[in-house]
Amino acid sequence: MSHPPQVALLGGGFSTDEDGLLDDWVLEHARTHRPKVCFLPTASGDAPGYAEKFLAAFRDRPDCEPSVLHLFDRKLDDDALRTFVLAQDVVYVGGGNTANLLAVWRVHGVDRLLREAYDRGTLMCGISAGANCWAESSHTDSFGPLTHLPDGLGLLPGSVCPHYDSEPGRRRSYRSAVATGVLPAGWALDDGTGALFTNGRLTETVSRAPGAHVYRVVSDGAGGADERALSCRELRRGTSAGGRRP
Repeated sequence: MSHPPQVALLGGGFSTDEDGLLDDWVLEHARTHRPKVCFLPTASGDAPGYAEKFLAAFRDRPDCEPSVLHLFDRKLDDDALRTFVLAQDVVYVGGGNTANLLAVWRVHGVDRLLREAYDRGTLMCGISAGANCWAESSHTDSFGPLTHLPDGLGLLPGSVCPHYDSEPGRRRSYRSAVATGVLPAGWALDDGTGALFTNGRLTETVSRAPGAHVYRVVSDGAGGADERALSCRELRRGTSAGGRRP
């Protein structure tokens, strides 16, 4: 049986959290019990320290096979790159500059390969820029001040806003963008949360931090925005996937 296309938006993970709960949650949704997990640090310019932090967090785990795909010092030709990407069970995208990330992917054709892998059941996930990239559009500081980016990969309909509770101005700016139609309705994530989408539809929301939420933000049709906090299953050490649906 084929695995349905899935995207997991993360408000944390190995780069910010010591407990590993959001990373555990991601791996529980992979299509195999010992998935191949590829980290793409493109948004950070393939920062060596970021890649090493991923490997340090994942290489000793018995439940996955980690790797890193570098594009700024690319080693694979087009055929080898396609073979490598399609062999992954989880693609994990790091934070950084969303606009630069998308530009580099498109130059190398990685955007098309990720779409093909997604359609075949590879779980796509990421934090910050690595969450933004999967939607049609996103709320970003890629250009300095907070603004909108209208040309994401489009695996998810609507828009995404990360760091909803932790970065000054995020909440107000995103709500304003949705209210005025600059960004379509979408999903905002507090740090410490995760949102799983199956076939483009939200199917699970989780939180490792008390009081942290995932939000649905839509225009109210009268120049404002409606924000609805979704119920999140609390992640704890030793708990399993398959929690509460919003």
